[in-house]
Parts: sequence; C-alpha cells; structure tokens
Amino acid sequence: MSTRLDLTQDVGALTARIVDIESVSGGEKVLADAIEEALRALPYLRVDRDGESIVARTGLGRGERVVIAGHIDTVPVAGNLPSHVEDGLLYGCGTSDMKAGVAVALKLAAALDEPARDVTYVFYDCEEIEAERNGLRRLSLNHPDWLTGDFAVLMEPTDGEIEGGCQGTLRAEITTRGRRAHSARSWLGVNAVHRALPVLEILNAYQARQPVVDGLEYHEGLNAVAIQAGVAGNVIPDECVVTVNYRFAPDLSLDAAQEHVREVFDGFEVRFTDLAPAARPGLTDPVAGAFVA
Repeated sequence: MSTRLDLTQDVGALTARIVDIESVSGGEKVLADAIEEALRALPYLRVDRDGESIVARTGLGRGERVVIAGHIDTVPVAGNLPSHVEDGLLYGCGTSDMKAGVAVALKLAAALDEPARDVTYVFYDCEEIEAERNGLRRLSLNHPDWLTGDFAVLMEPTDGEIEGGCQGTLRAEITTRGRRAHSARSWLGVNAVHRALPVLEILNAYQARQPVVDGLEYHEGLNAVAIQAGVAGNVIPDECVVTVNYRFAPDLSLDAAQEHVREVFDGFEVRFTDLAPAARPGLTDPVAGAFVA
C-alpha cells in the first residue's frame, strides 16, 4: 500500500489517511517519510529533518513568526486500525491525539504560500512516552534555531477551545514489599499486592486541585496507570509496584510536584521515573493576545 500523502484531499480524508499509517512511539519512520515527501513538494518551504522529526519553515521576512507543532506518534494500537467512520465521526488509533491536528497543520502548510506571518511547522516523534525520548526535546537541544518563533500553537485536541500553557507530568513507582512463598504455604509469606491496598485507597480518595493560574482554571489528576507484581500463579508476590501519573498545574515547579507526591504517599517507597515541567499560559503576551482576539 502506498504511503504517499495527498495534501489536496479534504482534511477529514487526509486525517484518515494519516491515521492508517501506523506510528506507535518509536516506529514513526514511515509516517515521517510521507510527511517529509509531501512538504518537500512545496517550493516556498525549507524542510529539515532530525531523526523522525520534520521541520518546515517559510522565509518571507515577516515581522513575526508563528510555530505550529504536533506529534506524529500514537499510543499502542489496540484493535483500532484501520480507521473507520461511524455516525459521522472518525475512529482509529491517534485520530484525536493527535493526527487530526497533524492533518490540519499539513493542510495549512499546503494552502498558505503567502501567510501574514512567517510560519514554522513542526512534526515530531516520541511524545507519548518518556520525556527523555521526546522529539521536541531533541530538536530543542540539537537545533534550537529551527524552533525560534514569537508564538506557538500546539495542535493537541482541545475541542476547539484555546488552552494556554500546559500541565506538567510525572510518573512515579510506589513499591510495597513482602516475602515470597509458595501459595500452598501462603502463611509463610507476606503478600506485597495486599500491602498495596492502602496505596489504591489513597488514590481513590484523592481530591485533585483545580487552581486558577493567570486567569485559567487547571484540572489536576493523580491516577494509577499500571500495577506490576508476581512471578507465577502459585507464588505469593514479594513486590508490588503501582505506577502513578501526576498531571500538575503550572503554579508548581517539578520539585514542588515531586514533593507533593512524596507527601501523598508518605511512608511508602517512591521512585520517580519520568518528569516534564508545566508551562504557564502566557496569554498576557501581546502576540498571544492578538491570537485570542
């Protein structure tokens, strides 16, 4: 099957086409190749590539530059490819997060050969996994000049609303320990899974903050996203690891967010595995104000 992208397509059809090119984090090459090929056909864009991230820029000498960015990877496929339409809605892995946004950005790139402001289009890899592998992070380290701009729009799904800034995120492992034993002699062991019950009770009772930052309300969240334990079906587990994800508002630094998680799980073994800071809304900037207006 050809993977060529036709940027003259209706944006809905283009979205479906992009969705059907599987691009789970770490496996974006085929889609990145297709995006690069489509953008290189546009003579008014300079196109650069770093790994599986593509950056295309106009160079019209305008007084301001807008960055339009989005990630091309998805979470793992779960029986939701190929895409399909049901009751007028498109379904498929990554349809909302965020291949629809990628399709819109590509349509803009193809349609705007004389934009009022210079535009940089960024399509990056590995957003859905640990921050260390994030393609936008890699671009900021390897080629910061490619990302220079006065204002940026990240094309994540927001139901058509303007959302300023972004929440931070961290993942932490909460570990409980016991003593391994054969399940036929379970009284000789201590079940680490059972000892994890208080961790789940804490999460179930947790009341998430909804702070207002620079006039915008943020909804935080602290949730279990994985539980790992056990070595066999007839062995009492001697270790249980509950992985939690904390999404925190931009009034907290990374250090403050980590300290909050430590306080919530006081008395438990806590290890942080992934950290990414929040960003304040920035809507007081004149360029952002012009966009909102």
